[in-house]
Amino acid sequence: MNLLLTDCPVNLPFVDNKTNRYLDLSQLNIKNCIGCFGCWTKTPGKCVIRDDATKVYPLIAKSENIIYVSRVKFGTYDAIMKTMLERAIPIQKAFIQLHHGETHHMQRDVVEKNAVIIAYGCDNREEQDLFQRLVARNAYNMRFQTHKVLFVFKEELEQAIIREVEKWENF
Repeated sequence: MNLLLTDCPVNLPFVDNKTNRYLDLSQLNIKNCIGCFGCWTKTPGKCVIRDDATKVYPLIAKSENIIYVSRVKFGTYDAIMKTMLERAIPIQKAFIQLHHGETHHMQRDVVEKNAVIIAYGCDNREEQDLFQRLVARNAYNMRFQTHKVLFVFKEELEQAIIREVEKWENF
């Protein structure tokens, strides 16, 4: 499955079906993680907060190709995307394992994926470097097979998304 997650509405010639999914997170009700770890202890693999995030993180886990579209603020994802990434913790287990000499949480039935992060709203080189390092750590922790970050201007956003989506085999 291929998944496109955006933090803003985009106008795309995109068919949302079982193979290709598009979700505009700004149109969903996603609450902040409360750090209770209930998704590891009380209801393993399921968040105890009942909102739209419970429909999104299983799609993240199942996707082979994923595109995250996020505005960059202060060297990190904007609030909507960051909130969703934090709420995706149920796709990991509480158990720790060594991975290339570092401790990481074990994944819970997560498909290895190729990720593209399309970042907009940031033309400061220092902030871009910080965001690149953050994405690299996230990619390592989430065991992405491949990942890349593309910095674009807001007015170039839809074309950048289309170029990346067209690379998907089943599009």
